[in-house]
Amino acid sequence: MEIVYLLIPLSVLLVFAIIGLFWWALQQGQFDNIEREGERILKGD
Repeated sequence: MEIVYLLIPLSVLLVFAIIGLFWWALQQGQFDNIEREGERILKGD
């Protein structure tokens, strides 16, 4: 039962870290135009 006292705060920190990384990716424009990269791979040079 004592492990729960460790795992719950760690999981909350992990969720905040994931949300922070997702927010950073949104602000940096990582998801602006995802179709363009797929087309670039298929068309080649």
